[in-house]
Amino acid sequence: MSISSIDFEYIRQLLEQKTSVVLPDDKVYFVESRLAPIASSEKLNSVSKLIAKLRIYSENNLHERVVEALMTTETFFFRDNYPFEALQKFILPELINKRKIERSLNIWSAACSSGQETYSIAILLQEYFPIINNWNVSILASDISEQMLKLARTGRYNQHQINRGLSVYLRDKYFQQHGKEWEIISEVRDRIVFQQLNLSNTWNSLPKMDLIFLRNVLIYFDVKTKQNILFQVRQLLKPDGYLFLGGGETTINIDDNFEVVKFDKAICYRLRS
Repeated sequence: MSISSIDFEYIRQLLEQKTSVVLPDDKVYFVESRLAPIASSEKLNSVSKLIAKLRIYSENNLHERVVEALMTTETFFFRDNYPFEALQKFILPELINKRKIERSLNIWSAACSSGQETYSIAILLQEYFPIINNWNVSILASDISEQMLKLARTGRYNQHQINRGLSVYLRDKYFQQHGKEWEIISEVRDRIVFQQLNLSNTWNSLPKMDLIFLRNVLIYFDVKTKQNILFQVRQLLKPDGYLFLGGGETTINIDDNFEVVKFDKAICYRLRS
């Protein structure tokens, strides 16, 4: 039985209140499919009864589980490829040359989900830029979901996940197989700091960044929240740093303080001078 419009609106408001993510009107089935396993685990025979239980009690672990279940976690290694080609061929050589005196780089993978994007960046650094192995390189991976961060910290992936975007060469060089799972080597994992962070809140405690990956997350926010996030990005991004968004995202008509930069087929953004 489909949930009522009132129940859907309750869930939509709960998610927006906690994450600023806005669910479109056509996501009723999405809500039902994501919450059905939670209802089952609570020994409730419908999502409607689960929502009724949420209404009865003040915010608790059940509310957190519901919000976690509704967050989109789609990710895979070297997703879309072009941004990573631009990193390897153009952006990192440029930044490494500019930072050769201070010998430091700060990179942020925001909304890192289960970690594949962040590990892709770390693998790329390890594979192609051993010259900075002795630099102070900080790679921050953040996500609103503690459940996703817990998975990311382990650096362990099943066969399906490991096959998505990762070559056999890189798999065998940077992962160790344990039964049906593959675990990233500690040399790569230890370069990354994982931190829970809600992008719709303030994050002025973060250091200035050379590279920010904010990919495939702005699409879930309304315009006001996008503007607030990009405003904070402007405070954080170094004047010659680069911002990567998802293929369906842009700063155009949202924040004119960024300009588009193209490297072959990759598109990224930097601050207007």
